Amino acid sequence: MSKQVTTVSEEGFSATNEIGEFETTIDAEGEDAPDTLESLLAAYASCYVPALRVGGQQRDAGDLGRIEIESTGELNDDDKLESVYFDIRVEADVDDDTGQEVIDRAFELCKVHDALKSELHADTDFEGGAF
Repeated sequence: MSKQVTTVSEEGFSATNEIGEFETTIDAEGEDAPDTLESLLAAYASCYVPALRVGGQQRDAGDLGRIEIESTGELNDDDKLESVYFDIRVEADVDDDTGQEVIDRAFELCKVHDALKSELHADTDFEGGAF
């Protein structure tokens, strides 16, 4: 099984992404759409939500109800992502110890978290004069 996204940029730093039947725009400068790092943070948190729900079920926290994650990405001097912080709030009344178990399990389940490994680097082909 594989996933495929087609990204097209006609000019400038904005790109349109065709994801199945959906289309989204990402603007590296953040002027016309979310920038690349905001998009990464959104994808990370969006993946972490179902991981939290499953983690809650598996760690006897039950249904977590409403989940809200405020994601903060700190940038280094080169404007590259240096760290990520999730401020997670859930509707269910979960004690701190169980909450930590749910968080730990969610990191084990989250596919985006897993993909942020340093050894995961895109293999590439390049073709000039293609259009």
